[in-house]
Parts: sequence; C-alpha cells; structure tokens
Amino acid sequence: MRTDDALAALGAGLWTWDNATGLVTLDSRAARLLGVAVEPSDAHTDTHITLSGSAVRSRLHAVDYVGFQGIVTLALAEDTTAEALLRVVDADGQVERTVRVVVRPVPATPGGPAARDATARGEAVPESTAALTGLLYEVPEPEAAAPRQAAGGATRSGDRQRPGPRARGGRGPGRAPATPAAARATRDRRAGAGEWDWRRNREAFLLDTGRALAEAYTTADVLRVASSLAMPGFSPEALAVFVVSGDQLTVYGASPGAPARPGHPYVPGGGYGPRGSGSQLHLADEDPAAEAVRTGRALYLHSPEEYADRFPAARPAETQPGNAAWAFLPLTVAGRAIGAWMAAFARPVAFTPDERAVLTTVARMLGQSLSRAMLNESERELSARLQRVMRPAHSPAVPGMDLAARYVPTGGGLQIGGDWYDVIPLPSGRTALVIGDVQGHDVRAAGIMGQLRVAVRAYASEGHHPDAVLSRASRFLYEMSAAERLNAPPPTAPAEGTPDLSPLAGTLGEDLDHPEPRFATCLYVEVDPETGALDVARAGHPDPAVQLPDGPLLVRATAGGLPLGIDPDSDYPVTRLVLEPGERLLMCTDGLIETGGHDLETGWARISAVVEELVDRAGPQIGGGPALEQVADALVRAVQGGLAGTAGTPAGPLADRREDDIALLLLARSARGVGPPEAGVPVAIRRTVLTVAQAQPDRIAVARHQLHDLLHDWPDPDQVDGAVLMLSEMLTNVLVHTDGDAVLVAEITVPRGNEAAGRTLRVNVSDSSDELPHRRSPGELASSGRGLMLLGMLADHWGVDPRGEGKCIWFEIHEH
Repeated sequence: MRTDDALAALGAGLWTWDNATGLVTLDSRAARLLGVAVEPSDAHTDTHITLSGSAVRSRLHAVDYVGFQGIVTLALAEDTTAEALLRVVDADGQVERTVRVVVRPVPATPGGPAARDATARGEAVPESTAALTGLLYEVPEPEAAAPRQAAGGATRSGDRQRPGPRARGGRGPGRAPATPAAARATRDRRAGAGEWDWRRNREAFLLDTGRALAEAYTTADVLRVASSLAMPGFSPEALAVFVVSGDQLTVYGASPGAPARPGHPYVPGGGYGPRGSGSQLHLADEDPAAEAVRTGRALYLHSPEEYADRFPAARPAETQPGNAAWAFLPLTVAGRAIGAWMAAFARPVAFTPDERAVLTTVARMLGQSLSRAMLNESERELSARLQRVMRPAHSPAVPGMDLAARYVPTGGGLQIGGDWYDVIPLPSGRTALVIGDVQGHDVRAAGIMGQLRVAVRAYASEGHHPDAVLSRASRFLYEMSAAERLNAPPPTAPAEGTPDLSPLAGTLGEDLDHPEPRFATCLYVEVDPETGALDVARAGHPDPAVQLPDGPLLVRATAGGLPLGIDPDSDYPVTRLVLEPGERLLMCTDGLIETGGHDLETGWARISAVVEELVDRAGPQIGGGPALEQVADALVRAVQGGLAGTAGTPAGPLADRREDDIALLLLARSARGVGPPEAGVPVAIRRTVLTVAQAQPDRIAVARHQLHDLLHDWPDPDQVDGAVLMLSEMLTNVLVHTDGDAVLVAEITVPRGNEAAGRTLRVNVSDSSDELPHRRSPGELASSGRGLMLLGMLADHWGVDPRGEGKCIWFEIHEH
C-alpha cells in the first residue's frame, strides 16, 4: 500500500513547519483539518498549500499552542518526536475539532537562506533553523476530552461539551428532549464557558507574545515576532511597524515571510512597504500612523469608508485593498511615542474592550522590546565606531617582517575599554610596536586610552628612545589626571539627614564628578628589521614571549618600571633582545593571559600549549605569512573556548576573575633572501639571548629558567641540571670579578642533513673585561675558584675566546 493511500485511510494529513522562513506547507487533508480554505492567490501545487506561520497559528487554540511550543522546544533540543493534542478554532475563536499532531525535527534545507548564511560565516546551522514535519489527524471526542480533564481544562466531568463549541443540534444521541429551562441553562453554561475560554485564550496568547518579545535581541527579531502575531479569534491579515526618525515615520517591518497576496501592504501610492523598502511618512501627514504617534492615542477604523473619510490622502482602497478594519496603536516608552503598530483585518472587527485590551497590551510590550533592541544596536554601533577610530588608521606592517594583530572586546557593557595596540614608523627607519591597557573598562578608560595612544605616537615619531617615550607618556598621563581633579566641580554636601538613595550610589567604583586617577600599563618595542634587534621598555605590562621555530613559547623577562601615570619621574630601563629567523614575538594584554580565571603562570601555560599544538600539527615553519594569522586566530579561539582540543580545559585558579579585553600583536622575521645552509653546517633550531646587568643580579635566576625552558625536551635530566649549574657559575663570575654586564647567548644546533647525529647545546657568556679566567686550586673551605673545574667536569667542550673588547666563555653539551 502506498504511503498516500495509508494516510488517506487514516484521514491523516502531512505538514511541515520551517522555522527559518516561518512558512508552513500543508497537504490537502491537513489543510481541511485546520479549516484552511484553498484560495487562488495561495502558492500551492496540486496537493500542497504554503501559508505563513501566523495564518496557521491563528487556527489553533492559544492555550494549546503555548503548550505545544514547550514540547517542540524539548524535541528540537533532544532530537526526539513531539506529540500533542491541539484544538482547531474558526475565525470567531470557536472550537471546531481536536487534532493529534505528531512531529519530528528535521535539518534545515541545505540551500535555505538561514543555512546559506550560517555556512558563509563558517558556523553550524543552529537548531532554530530546523524544520518540523509530521502527521495531523482528527481524534474522537472521548480521546480529546480525557487529556483536557487531566490537565485541568475547561471540559468537565459528566459534560463532554467543549468550551465554546459550535452548536450541533439541540439533542444529543440517547438523551431526553431538553426543556426550555434546561435549554436556557445549557446556553448560559455555554456562554460562560465561551467567555472563560476567551480569557484563557487571551492570557495564553499574551504569555506567548511576551516570551517571544523578551527573547528578541535585535530589531530584526522584534519585527519578526511583531509580523507573525496571531490574535486569539481575530487574526490580522497584515501587520506593520513604524519607527520615528526625526520628523518622519519609517516602515521597519511589514509581515515578512508571508506569501504575497492582495491584502498585504505595498509601496506604490503611499502605501506601507516591506522592511527595507524605504517607504516613509512625515509626522505632519494626514495618516493614521502619524496621528497615533502625534497624539499618543490608538485609532480604530472599522471600515474602509471610515478610513477614507478621516484620512482621504491615504487612499486605503488603493494602497491596502482587501482590508476591512484597522488598528493603529502608538508604541510608547517612558511617555514618548517611538513609533506605531498597525494591524489590518480582512473582515469587519468590532474592537470590543477585550480586543482593544489585547491590542494595547501587545503594543506596550512591542514598544518596550523595540526600544531595548534599538538601544542595544546603538550601543553596538557606538562600540564598533570607537574601535575603528582607536585602532591604527592603516593595516599595521613592518618592512621585512610579518605582523598579525587582534583586538577582541569583552562581551559586557559597551564592549569598549582601555586596551590598544599601535605600529609606528620611526624616523630612524625602525618600527615601534606598542601595546597597552588603561585601568578600567568603561567610556572614561576608552577616552584616556585614545589620548594616551596619540601621545605615545607623537613622542615616538619625534625620534625619542624607548625609555624616553614611556617617561614622557607617564608624565602626560599623570598631569592629565591632575588636571581632571583640579577642574572637577566642588563637592556638594547632601541635605542633613537625607540619605543618598541613588540607585547608582556606590556601584560605579568612583564619583563621576570627582574621578580617581587612572594608570596604564604599556609595552614598547623598537624593532630593527635588518638585525632582528628588539629594544624593549616596559611599564608594568606583562613581559613579551618568543615562540621558537620548533614550538616552545618562552617568556622573555625584561626590565621594567611603574605603570604610566603613577610617578611623573619614573625611569624605564631598556632590555635588548634578538629575534632570530623563524622565531615569533608575542605581545599581549593581560586579557589574553588571565581570561577564564587564569593567573600569569597558568595563563602562559595555556598559551604555550596552543602554539605547541599548532606546530605539532603543521611542523616548524620559518617566517609568518598565513601561519602567523593562524596562530593569532588559534590564540583568540582558545581563550574564548572555541578551539578543538582546548575548549574543554578547566577554568583557572581565579574562576571569579572578571573578563577583560584582548589585544594581541605577533611579529616574525621573514626568511626571504635567506638560502639553505650547506650540508653538515650546524643549524640553530632554538636560541635565547639575555643581558644581565651589574645592578640586576636577580636576573641570574631568570637566565637559569630560560635555559631550563630551552632544554624542556632534552632526554638527560643530569645534563640539564649540569648546564644550568655551569651557566649560573659563569654569570656570577662576570658580576663578581668584572665591572660590566654579562650577555648570554644559548642555542641548540643540529647538523643539516645529519639530524641523526643529535643536537648540541652551546652557551656563550660575554663581558667587556679583557682579564681571562685561570684555573685555581681552592681549599676545602674556599667559597670560589671552582668555576673552571665545573666546566671541565660537566661540559663536553669548553673554552675562553678573547675578543677585541672583552672575552667570551663558552661550553658545549652533546645530546646522548
């Protein structure tokens, strides 16, 4: 037996409800069960009819439809079948029959608009774009009554008459003839049940509408809800939303997604067009929508004649043919009309007090939701404009190097804050990279950030060295905060005995009239593209990090000073680093490190895991190019929890830490013009350079940590401990026996073409003293003199190389 024959035998129909388009497709049996008449203007084939969701929804009892929505939501979430009983009502809201609906979710059409949009963005098609398909068939009266009784519905025990049914004769089968008194009692009971059913229907409709408008986030969502409303018992044929813009009313929405039919508004002749049509009215025009906005009162037009008499210029017979009644209600928020809502009906409507109450309530909810959505979109637009203004005017670039930059605002508030980055060409031919973070996450932080960014760019463009740039920027921020305090209005004492009941009191963290001084952290790096030299000055900002060619990420400890704006006379020492070909420099704000409840230690560990995972998948690469952009995207996705393999990482130790903006700069030396070395020539695969000044003996510990990180995958732990011990001895010897600084260069090499020979670690420590070390024989109680003895015992090779100015002590260890 064919499927169609089986469905015909059961009297069942098929229907499909597409959430993406809002359209419902019915076969002829399903249309008959829902009481939908086939009109010539409907888009249909021989056996199927396509209607708008609101048209079908108007045929269902509102109370049942609200419950059906909850079942469908669960079915979409769990990908299961949903089953429910729905009462079908006529145009007057009277129950005609009860149908059983069995539906299951199916994926959205691959070629559908929602699926195409999601695919274009690289996203998965969300569940909300799925469709529902299933069966629809009528159930006998006893089966329909039982669930109503169990659910506490209007059907009563001993009386199978449904609320508000259409009369089917004065005598039921097997019953005695009704007396006049019994007939009157029956009519009164039915009238009371109908009134009660109308109230329940209205309450369910308003509950459903309020839920849908509360979930609407954008104006498009609000307009979609507004254009799909199905009133209980008097469904509109057309809906439109007007929004005030200056002295004009613009049509923002007009029944989108509904099939074209004569009753819908259109543009020619001054009519109301669909969203995006550009149809506009002036507030001074003789039009019901404009009058509703001007007066703040609703207008109810009961016939085309009344419409034409009151507003002849609107020409309703031409612009809106097929409609018989209209309601124009102002959308009022805080006593101000922001627009109007039109509901047009294809049949005469009396607009009873109950119907007006429903329309007025919907208009109030619609106005509040539309105002909230418009405010959200204005804030997002403001945030986007501020971000565009405060970023570099041109795409950042460093000659001879590859660069990637990212700025990701936090998801809260206006999505603006104090994080920024900049790329500044210098008069010397070098390039300065700047990244900073102003304290706070508000409009004032964004304003201070914009001024500070301009000041730093100005000082750098004048040719000042990195330490002078930060010193001047610190004084600028300090004096700017002092000027704010000086120009602040005098404090006003509240009336005696009058408490401060302001809802914002104590919640903003500072008095808006008496702002507290703000500070800012900053990392300034002057880059020499020819040599890869990096001159780093740091003001309370996280240290930069360098990713080695084979994956590991090492945090480079640099000298630093106080954050900008705290002390106008702060000093900012400069640290010299060297970026080798194949290495990548990472500069970021604390948002990249600490987002997700991490501190500095666990945050850097998370970032290191991300970059090492990328290298494991793609292999070592020299230079930046697309790979550098890939690293930037991977870091942002990992922090936001969207990268496969890292999304499930546990939260950091500070799980209650407030999220922050993210600013990120990645720099890599290009390998253009660098030919491959000859076979057998050692190739450096890892390298670290560090300067230990006489006044900074604590940096010896930093050097030990960096060497230990460089040897993170060395197979022999004893060799690692020996190398760290020898390095500590060499650096200490320079600081104790000379007057200069120690320069550390440690690298791991491998012979090209003979990788099986193993790796070699070479450590050089240079100083400016010409005095060469000599071997001594210290006694048992001597506190020095054992450095060269340690080199002889622990190193495979070592030596001292005199130079024109100073010397270099070195040792080598071969991988076993």
